[in-house]
This record gives sequence, structure tokens and C-alpha cells, in this order.
Amino acid sequence: MNLKGTPNFKTRLIAISLSVVVSTVLMALKFYAYWLTDSAAILSDALESIINVVASAFALGSIIFGAKEPDPSHPYGHGKVEYFSAGFEGALIIFAACGIFYQAWPRIFQPHVLPHLGGGLLILVGVNIANLMLGAGLVMAGRRTNSLVLTADGKHILTDVYTTGGVMLGLGLVWWTGWLWLDGAVACLVGVNIVITGIRLVSQAAAGLLDTSDPQLLAEISHILQKNRKAMWIDVHQLRARRSGDIIHLDFHLILPKDLTLEEGHREVKELEGIFQSYFGKAADILIHVDPCTKPICPICGYDPCVHRQADTRQQSLWQTEVVTARPEEK
Repeated sequence: MNLKGTPNFKTRLIAISLSVVVSTVLMALKFYAYWLTDSAAILSDALESIINVVASAFALGSIIFGAKEPDPSHPYGHGKVEYFSAGFEGALIIFAACGIFYQAWPRIFQPHVLPHLGGGLLILVGVNIANLMLGAGLVMAGRRTNSLVLTADGKHILTDVYTTGGVMLGLGLVWWTGWLWLDGAVACLVGVNIVITGIRLVSQAAAGLLDTSDPQLLAEISHILQKNRKAMWIDVHQLRARRSGDIIHLDFHLILPKDLTLEEGHREVKELEGIFQSYFGKAADILIHVDPCTKPICPICGYDPCVHRQADTRQQSLWQTEVVTARPEEK
């Protein structure tokens, strides 16, 4: 399964490469604005931009590595490296916040004059517009290609947009009122916002690494099963699914009439696999375990005629998420 030739991979690669280049240029402009003004608030914004560049570079490597084909050492592929990238980015954000607090806290009690504040604010306005366009583009590309790395990087950059906006507002008040202590206070508020963003990213990455249930993906699969349901497919249970980069791994148990031949059962499985591969593309990794029907299944079985029927059909269950993910003993 060569993912490097897929449109998703090419889109991800172009988007994250653009993020690295643009983030580097914008970071340099923010440090220039800090050099002009000696503002702790602008320094806090520039420090976060270092994390943007480092995280984007790390994300670029994770996308390239994550697209490698499965091998004997990694039979499920390398897609989970994206979660490591998102977690690494979150940890770096928290580390940057600590540096911001260290620099900004003394400025609240020992403020000083900020030279060339107007020029620094103009630079921030231009940088923020560019960041808004970049962040929104990365989030859209991440959702279109199901990439946690692109989405995380885009959301981080959008957070940078909000924090830069807060910095501009605070420094605007400094310029208008002359309250120089606001420079350090705004920088500390930026640090708090960055910590919250970092914690969210780390939590999201941990959920992916621990294969936490994805309700949206399970609901999507349940809808596909319900939409394409056949009378011969008596019931489904123990559905499990997770994303790993471009690959979607899913497995479940399918109950079929017990008198089907092995060849007939195989044909039904291949038909179901084809339905999922048509929907998710070639990157779907599907495992279907076939179970034979037993006597207690008759009341929910719609397969007719059946020579083994011991009871009339009362009501077939809707294959909603809570039904298809349940174990047999829970039904």
C-alpha cells in the first residue's frame, strides 16, 4: 500500500512545506518587531512562533515517515507517528509558555518605555493577516485529508492569530494610556492561552496513541452498514475502528446463515469489503470475522426462507453505533 503516491499525501506534503517556509518568515518579522520595541508581549508572541517553525518541521518529517508502506516490523503502517508529532508540538507549546512567564512577570512590576511601538504594531498587523490565511488553509487541508498533523498545526497557528490579536490590543492600550505595565500583563495572558492549547494537543495525541474510541468514525461505519444491509447479513457486533494516518483500520463480526458454504461466506465478506473500500478508498484495512447463526438469533433475523428457522422475526435491530459495537452477551 504505497501512500506516497496518493493525492492526500501530496496535499499534506505541499501544505506542511508551505507552513514551514511561511512560519519561518513570520517568526523573523516578529523578532524584528521585538528588536524595534523591546516589548515583552511581542517577545512572547515571537517565542510562540519558534514553536510554530519547529513543530511544522517535525510535522513535515512525520508526514513523510507516516506515509511509508507497512513492513514486517510495522505491519499496521507508520501513521501513528502523527500522534507523536501532535504530542511533541503540545509539549513544546507548554515549554514556550514557561519562558514567556519568566520574561514577562518582572515587566509588570518594573515596566519601561517601549520605543518605536507604532512600527512594531504595523508589523504585527501584517504578520497576523498572513498567519490567519495560513492557519485556515492548514485546517481545511487537514480535514480534507484526515490529517491530525495538519489540523493540529493549523489550529496552533490560528491560536497564534488570536494571541497576536490580543498582543496588538494590549499594546494599543499601552500606546493610548501610557500604562507600561500592561506590556508584561498581556505577555502573561498570552502564556496562559498557550498552556491551554498545549494541554489540548497533548490530550488529543494521547487519545490517538491509546486507540481511544472515535465516535464520529464509528457512526460513519454504522451508517454504511445500515445503508447497504442485506437480509443474509443477519447481525453485526464488536465493531472496532481507528485511524492511523491515511489508513482506517476496522474489524467486526458478521453473522451469516449457518448452512452457507465457505465459498458463499467468503463472497459475502468480499462484497462488504468492497463497499468499505469504495467509500474510504484503498487505505481501508478491513477484517471481518464470520459467525454462524444460532437459535436465539431467529427473532431478529430477516433472512427468509430459512430451513433452520425456529421462531418468527419480531424486529430487526437498527445497526446504530451502540448496537454494532456491542458484544454478543450485551445484546
